[in-house]
Amino acid sequence: MDDPELIDLTPETIADYGVCGYKDVEKHVELRRKIQWFKEYYPKGLRIKVLFSKKGGYQGMLEYIPGRYAHRPVDADGYLFIQCIFVGFRNEFKGKGYASSMIDACIRDAKTAQMKGVAVVTRKGPFMAKRDIFIKCGFVPVDTAEPDFELLALKFDPNTDSPRFKATMNEHRDRYAQGLTILRSPQCPYSEKNVAAIMETARTKYGLTPKLIELADADAVQEAACAFGTFCILYNGEVISHHPISNTRFENIMDKLMK
Repeated sequence: MDDPELIDLTPETIADYGVCGYKDVEKHVELRRKIQWFKEYYPKGLRIKVLFSKKGGYQGMLEYIPGRYAHRPVDADGYLFIQCIFVGFRNEFKGKGYASSMIDACIRDAKTAQMKGVAVVTRKGPFMAKRDIFIKCGFVPVDTAEPDFELLALKFDPNTDSPRFKATMNEHRDRYAQGLTILRSPQCPYSEKNVAAIMETARTKYGLTPKLIELADADAVQEAACAFGTFCILYNGEVISHHPISNTRFENIMDKLMK
């Protein structure tokens, strides 16, 4: 197996490599939305690095942005904020130290930019990186959010203020106290999939009138009602999914709630 190369994407090259398994610009609206979002935030410091193998193709990705523009409900100004990391569509690329190498590249960029450090949100559930790899790289827990989200930070000066989750997350849920509401942002390509089916099921099976709210920018995401930020489903003010889900999973959740 050849050694994968870490490639910095630009607005000019992102379509050549795709994002998160989406490769066809014509076919995938998820990719088109992501590319447009990338073009908007690239001048503000957003960076995406792709782990690319000549034989295996796209096998990993790291995305980070200055904390002022973090697409999570956090106060992380002055930090570089990791929004997404994964390695290995194929098993032979896992456990090779590639994730640590990508995190190290982000840390170097943060030091070069004279940032306070690097921050990331992790969780035990799906769709986000687990904490272990970051702990190995020197990150420490600095805050938590329900149900199982954890904010980690690597501070270059131990006396620097730590990043924090927004204290207003629960208050923002009051905006969605009635009915079914879906929040999503183009930052996460998976926020596109299944939403149309979920909304149709909400109408036809449960007699609901769902509301879809597009989180247009970082400020809107930072005011989101759950720690995932870029996707959330609420029913009568309660979060029923903290991450993108299938229509089948949505039905399972609603069947239990409406017994």
